[in-house]
Amino acid sequence: KGKGKGPKGRKITLKIAKESIRQSFDGALRLDLSKMGITTFPNCILKLADVDELDLSRNMLKKIPSTIEKFQKLRWLDLHSNQLEELPSTIGTLKNLFYLNLCNNKLISTNLPEELKLLKNLHILNLGLNRLDSIPTTLGDLGELKVMGLFDNALTSIPESVTGLPKLKKLNVERNPFPELEIEEEDVDPIKRIETLHLVQEKDLCRSCLRMCRGERENLKELGNMTPSPSKKPSFPLLLTPNSTAKDNQDEWRVR
Repeated sequence: KGKGKGPKGRKITLKIAKESIRQSFDGALRLDLSKMGITTFPNCILKLADVDELDLSRNMLKKIPSTIEKFQKLRWLDLHSNQLEELPSTIGTLKNLFYLNLCNNKLISTNLPEELKLLKNLHILNLGLNRLDSIPTTLGDLGELKVMGLFDNALTSIPESVTGLPKLKKLNVERNPFPELEIEEEDVDPIKRIETLHLVQEKDLCRSCLRMCRGERENLKELGNMTPSPSKKPSFPLLLTPNSTAKDNQDEWRVR
């Protein structure tokens, strides 16, 4: 009676599994065991290994057995929102796999099998919401990959072999702790304030405009060379305030 082993989970029988098979509009057979409260992989479904799609998402699975290799016809494998900490190397034998969703699990980088690179027909791979701090460079061998999710992990870089995949159209890497580029404020602010900037050569300016531009340039140089004096109070000789230099002519300050 001693130690608890966590939630027992629902037992899936072969009858339940057969009743969970659906046929899609294109004729594909889909075994949908999502949201069933499953804690261990139901071995009985190995007798249904001729399905095209397998959905085990939103359960409490911690492990996928090596017998997953029995599903050789599998094109669609959805394992998102479980508690998976590792994958079997035999997942690389599923050569027809088109879609693989591993989002929202507990996968770490060292437990991603190198055999993932063997999924040459894979078009969509979702590894978001895991605990990955690096991505294997070997994923750059997935030449057919078009969509990849790496969001909400602990990544600080993405291998060039992955970003350079020839058919990759969408790569989601949001909410990872990538190092930010340090840009000084003085280099950014002037650009932010410019809405439109027109550049011309001196030869295209008339004489008066050229003199004005050169004069402005000299003024900017003088301002740049000036060093402010902290001890000297600023003087505003043209600023008149009531009851000061205008005290002899206060009627002009009053609203009539």
